[in-house]
Amino acid sequence: MEHPQANGISTHVSVPHSSPSSDRKSEVKAEEEEEEEEDMEDVPLIQPLSSRHRPRDSYNLVYVIFFLLGIGSLLPWNFFVTAKHYWLYKLSNSSSSAVQELHSDLSDYFESYLAIASTVPSVLCLVLNYLLVNRLSADMRVLCSLAVILVVFVFTTALVEVDVSGCREQFFAGTLASVALVSGASNVFSGSVFGISGHFPMKISQALISGQAMGGTLSAVASVVDLAAASDVSTSALVYFLTADVFILLCIAMYLLLPRLAYCRYYMEAAYPGPVVPDGTLTSPESSHPAAPTVPSVPPLCPILRKTWKLGLYVFYVFFISIAIFPAVSSGIQSVDSGTGAPWTTTYFVPLTSFLLYNVADFCGRQVTAWLQVPGPTSRVLPALVLCRTVLVPLFILCNYQPRYHLTTVLFSHDLFPVLFISLLGLSNGYLGTLPMIYGPKVVPRELAEPAGVAMAFFLTGGLAVGSAFSVLLVHCI
Repeated sequence: MEHPQANGISTHVSVPHSSPSSDRKSEVKAEEEEEEEEDMEDVPLIQPLSSRHRPRDSYNLVYVIFFLLGIGSLLPWNFFVTAKHYWLYKLSNSSSSAVQELHSDLSDYFESYLAIASTVPSVLCLVLNYLLVNRLSADMRVLCSLAVILVVFVFTTALVEVDVSGCREQFFAGTLASVALVSGASNVFSGSVFGISGHFPMKISQALISGQAMGGTLSAVASVVDLAAASDVSTSALVYFLTADVFILLCIAMYLLLPRLAYCRYYMEAAYPGPVVPDGTLTSPESSHPAAPTVPSVPPLCPILRKTWKLGLYVFYVFFISIAIFPAVSSGIQSVDSGTGAPWTTTYFVPLTSFLLYNVADFCGRQVTAWLQVPGPTSRVLPALVLCRTVLVPLFILCNYQPRYHLTTVLFSHDLFPVLFISLLGLSNGYLGTLPMIYGPKVVPRELAEPAGVAMAFFLTGGLAVGSAFSVLLVHCI
């Protein structure tokens, strides 16, 4: 949620008030030139970077690591969301009327409950992350959040084989609590890593955000494979959550590897003036060098917002529209041939057309930003494109969403319509959500790049929180 780098040396991106298209081309050209020869002006280093050899990213290893960290930042939430069959199985296999009523409620609003449980605490955690950005090192924030995610997922995996038939309401509340905890920790993790990526060239932030979309794609693929290969829901869910456990451990290992790479240390030394960053630590909130400037305990918010508030609003609205539709509305759209009982129209229609297709389209949209970065941060075309996505809300409502209690008209009944609309939703979310995210840390002074990245992540999560609440209203209105 590719989750979104000019050079890692200059203090800010120059944005003249001329043609946005030519401005962006000039920026891209400048970035390419500075990848070959870094501009050392205004960099407060004890030893100028120009006097040292800039190491290459051998085998694109740093790029790959940030891509994997991007996957890990959204993969936990995606694994919870795409395991819909497992949650409903756990909460509804009883004949009592009370449980049947609970099952009916969950069938209609389960995704909305998950969205609210994940996004509301995320906003609070991002505020906390911003306040702690100069008080706790990125190492501490990233590794602690990954540890929390791992503990929750191990606990969730252990519950797969536990019979909860006598305490389904408690299991449901525990599931929502787990989602809230995982989502909050994931946002601290992703906000911290995205802030770190602001010190690197633009391609590193793009790798992080593309990885976020790939996390959703992998979870959707794993869900479909488990449905096809497993003999029962419990076995499928066990393999599913074990996959998440292994990947979280991989993220921890990859993050610990980062500071041992010369390419990474090169940019982090530019970001944190003082002694050479030692192996084994990625960032230091305060320099121990006596000549280093004093770092405020809380980054100044006003200078950041003056530069980024418009980009932040674009991000907010992009993800507001996306989460209002996906997954609460999109996963409720059924095949018009579902009455035939064919596996495509019953078992696989929602996992393929809603979850997998959306995440693949989202990944493609984010990946395009690696080669094409238009419109620019000051272009009037960018907000116009963001607002155009509003039309997707009525388009999805008029598809074959079931059950329908109020709006009985189904205008787009053919199965091709949800396929087309979900593709547009994913592509536009990936591209228009990524552009302002990668622009944000580059339009502020270099020393504010990391808190600016956290601030942009706050706008993103705010859009998700408000959109998730709006999705509940949409489902009730249908």
